[in-house]
Amino acid sequence: MLKKQTVWLLTMLSLMIVLSVYYITSPDSGDLAYLPAGGDSEESASDESKDSDTASDTDADVKDATNLGQDQLFTMLRMEVQDKRSAAKDRLDDVVASSSASIEEKNEARNKIQQLEEISTKESILEKSIMASADYSDVLVRHNEDKVHVSVKVDQLSKTETVNIMQMVRDEFGDIDVSVGSEPTES
Repeated sequence: MLKKQTVWLLTMLSLMIVLSVYYITSPDSGDLAYLPAGGDSEESASDESKDSDTASDTDADVKDATNLGQDQLFTMLRMEVQDKRSAAKDRLDDVVASSSASIEEKNEARNKIQQLEEISTKESILEKSIMASADYSDVLVRHNEDKVHVSVKVDQLSKTETVNIMQMVRDEFGDIDVSVGSEPTES
């Protein structure tokens, strides 16, 4: 129980730090406008923001980020993935440390912990390899069960670049579905 509270506390502290840095570094701490993916004008963006309900605004914030730089968006998404994996590892550590768990359960938990660590390592290697391959400013690789999602900070990816990225992912993770997308760079 104490570990769960500790993880929760660390998660909340991390979130507070990220939000504090965001508000401190934002150019204007006044009204923040929601900028849709295809919108150009601030007026249409703020009108759309007023018409949206709270739940859809939250979803849109994760996808398009309200005035949040892409570097910060990638960092925030990395932290979310890391927090989820840390919580999963803690649960698995509890199984390993449990006196009531069978040997098979403990071995399975150890194997899952090792798999999570391998996935994290492969994601990190891929991010660095992809960034170096074409000098992208940032890359985010996320492995979800049977699919790998790759987001590249670039205005547009060519077909060749997309195929190369997909091949790099398959070289690292094996035969798996790959989703490659681009996030526009800030101007």
